Amino acid sequence: QLQASGGGLAQAGDSLRLSCSASGRIFSSWAMGWFRQAPGKEREFVASISGSGQSTYYKDSVKGRFTISRDNAKNKNMVYLQMNSLKPEDTGVYYCAAPRDGMFGNAYENWGQGTLVTVSS
Repeated sequence: QLQASGGGLAQAGDSLRLSCSASGRIFSSWAMGWFRQAPGKEREFVASISGSGQSTYYKDSVKGRFTISRDNAKNKNMVYLQMNSLKPEDTGVYYCAAPRDGMFGNAYENWGQGTLVTVSS
């Protein structure tokens, strides 16, 4: 129901755009988030966006470099993560996720399969 794509190998300073398509019971009005897990580390929050797209939140270390956005057009239901000025510490598997009932503040219970981002120095 959540399918992330767009990962790959990048050099420090490069840009990548991740995409997440949602289907099934994940509605276009749902809040969505991006998380990442670096090798040997816990999964961490990266960014989230409200169902309307009007509210966004970011991990401090990505503010000003990453932008989360969404396209709620009919039959599209996509969420994106534009990542600029990539750093080696951005390396990890990136997951898109939706909170329970699509509400901010609820635990994220719906997860995609992840896409690997590797940033070399």
